[in-house]
Amino acid sequence: MIAGSLSLALVAVAVVVIGAVAGGSAAGSPGDGASDSAESATPRPVSGAAQEPAAVDTFDRTAHSLDDPNSIWVVVDKLRPLNPQDFEPDDLVDVDVPHTWDPMMRQEAADAVVAMFQAASDEADLTLASNSAFRSYSAQEEIYDGDDLLTARPGFSEHQTGLVMDIGAESGDCSLDACFADTAEGVWLRDNAWRFGFILRYPADKTPVTGYEFEPWHFRYVGVPLATEMHETGVTTLEEFFGLPAAPEYE
Repeated sequence: MIAGSLSLALVAVAVVVIGAVAGGSAAGSPGDGASDSAESATPRPVSGAAQEPAAVDTFDRTAHSLDDPNSIWVVVDKLRPLNPQDFEPDDLVDVDVPHTWDPMMRQEAADAVVAMFQAASDEADLTLASNSAFRSYSAQEEIYDGDDLLTARPGFSEHQTGLVMDIGAESGDCSLDACFADTAEGVWLRDNAWRFGFILRYPADKTPVTGYEFEPWHFRYVGVPLATEMHETGVTTLEEFFGLPAAPEYE
């Protein structure tokens, strides 16, 4: 009987120990499934820096027509003639600035030129002058000399829009010459024309886009909003800004 009782006691102890071990596992000892679940439920930090929100282009590129010759945004190049080709604005006015030839421009552009010339005088003590402004279809016929890098054909000239002025120094230094870019007047215009709604239409590095050699004197009025947007974004041609084909040659 003593031996039998001892055997039963040992069995009972073994059962208690096994139960304790099993119970410990159920309670969540290290390395068990309960611990894995707890870890998986814990949020993990996302590696890497926070992403900046993408910039949104809010400029309205449809505010004015690119085709209507009466629009201040009309794009005229070797692939985009005026329509009709003998177009002439009906709001041309004399421009009261120093000049070599009597200048005329559309009223809005004329007002902007006068303000720009005055600012050049007030801010930098410079005196600008007009070398050429509006030119009619017939006038362009007389000027066009067959060199398509230097002169537009009749019906394809921005001067016909009444929105362009070729600007130089009143002294005449480097007038209608690439060296105008290095004069005090040329530098001031390059840096400030956008404030008055003008862009340098034919930049030095954009001949494959515009079809014309560098003309640091040729300033085109497009209005302050567009000129400012182009200045701030660094886009220098109308073709590139509006996603139009480059126009190095006539069709």
